[in-house]
Amino acid sequence: MLFEDVRFIHEDLERLEQAVADRLAENPSTIRYRLARDHEIAHFLTRIEEQSQRLLDIYNDPEKPLEKEAQAISTGDQFEEFYKQLDEIKDFHKQYPNEPIENLERAYKRRQPGDGEAPRVDVDAMFTGEEGFGKFLDLTMIHEQYLNLPGVKRLPYTQYLGIFDEFTPPAMNIKRKDKVSDKYFSYVSELANYLESFLKRTRPLQDLDKLFSSFSEEFDTKWSAKDVPGWTSEKTENSALGPQTQGTGAGIWCPDCAKEFSNENVYRNHLTGKKHIRNAEAKKAAGQSDEQSTAPRPQETSSYSLKERAVAEREYRIRCLAKELDSIRNTTRDNVERRQTMTERERQIENENMMADSENYLPAGDGDMSEDEDADKFYNPLKLPLAWDGKPIPYWLYKLHGLGTEYPCEICGNFVYRGRRAFDKHFSEGLHIYGLKCLGITSNTNLFREITRIDEAVRLWEKLEQDRKKERESRDNVVQMEDAEGNVMPERIYLDLQKQGIL
Repeated sequence: MLFEDVRFIHEDLERLEQAVADRLAENPSTIRYRLARDHEIAHFLTRIEEQSQRLLDIYNDPEKPLEKEAQAISTGDQFEEFYKQLDEIKDFHKQYPNEPIENLERAYKRRQPGDGEAPRVDVDAMFTGEEGFGKFLDLTMIHEQYLNLPGVKRLPYTQYLGIFDEFTPPAMNIKRKDKVSDKYFSYVSELANYLESFLKRTRPLQDLDKLFSSFSEEFDTKWSAKDVPGWTSEKTENSALGPQTQGTGAGIWCPDCAKEFSNENVYRNHLTGKKHIRNAEAKKAAGQSDEQSTAPRPQETSSYSLKERAVAEREYRIRCLAKELDSIRNTTRDNVERRQTMTERERQIENENMMADSENYLPAGDGDMSEDEDADKFYNPLKLPLAWDGKPIPYWLYKLHGLGTEYPCEICGNFVYRGRRAFDKHFSEGLHIYGLKCLGITSNTNLFREITRIDEAVRLWEKLEQDRKKERESRDNVVQMEDAEGNVMPERIYLDLQKQGIL
């Protein structure tokens, strides 16, 4: 069956090459579909490498199994070898009756959005909403880690995007001993891993392993020459203190008390203290010589030196990766500043429109839209109003007039007015006045400004009518008159009866 395996691998390689050629012939117009195509091609190239290596292993096998199988088939009874292999196939399918048959033609066929099959590469799950399918960086969580580092300036996110690859003053004033802390090491590791992951997700067809290896080689050269920025000075040592200055490289070590001091004067005062003298006498009484008690600890010093190198390596790698992503970093900073001026509603609309544009994408040749019709359309993700020339108005003018805020009016038939200016103006327009008349409100329409709900307008009108009725009654009942018989009545009724000659 080895010949069948070789034949299958050759067929698989040919179909993979055809699949790669078909996808390279496409020209996606959206970044989402371009990334999906590139990741799919990268997956096919990886499989080509694996299958090619498998084929080479069969051809270069020193035991030459292909020749042995060919000799077994060509010599002796051919049908005996045939039925032997047929029995092996039957035994396999008896043991695995539900084993599916791999269809190479269907496996590498280009899938359309409406096929109902899951995509081979889920690009949506690769990127966060802030990354916008690889157009921007998302360093919000790492920025939180940066703010929690001891001794750093509390910078806003936009400023942090400009200095996250700077680890020397004035951008970052962290002491060298603090850089060896677990918190700082975790921060630079997370940042370096994120930038590497972002490059792998946005450039699947680039040989990134070679690029990362070049970073490591450059760092080794600079580290040997002590030319890495921020790590050019030697460790703090004080030869005047002799063998007692053994420490972790960041201060002065006292072997008798197993304690480290960052200040030389504090260490000298410590040598005359009772606690130090007591510890020194106890060690001397235990039989330890001065040479043994002050012997350096090579394991601890070595581990510290290795951690220093690891931190420096990650800082250097971050600088190199930031240079590779310099244009994306500038774009990210501009995008963050732009989105900070938008409301939550506007940001949500922008995200929805970006997803809608990706979903409505038609590959080249699948649509009937002509080039002239496509040229007449303008990119308008925020649905900005159109100006007199048919183009969307500038975004600053859209913000100036507050056109992103909607004001619905129930009295006008649930009509929605965009912007405060149009909303204030509509109270004196015919549509709103006609709506009030339909509710029976015929006078004092100025009192109904800022009222857009029908029930509120009706309640206000009823209250105004009640107030008018009470006012008339109170006005009529102010003066009371009395006739000759002693009957008391309002002045208006008294005068009416008097004119009629009843009184």
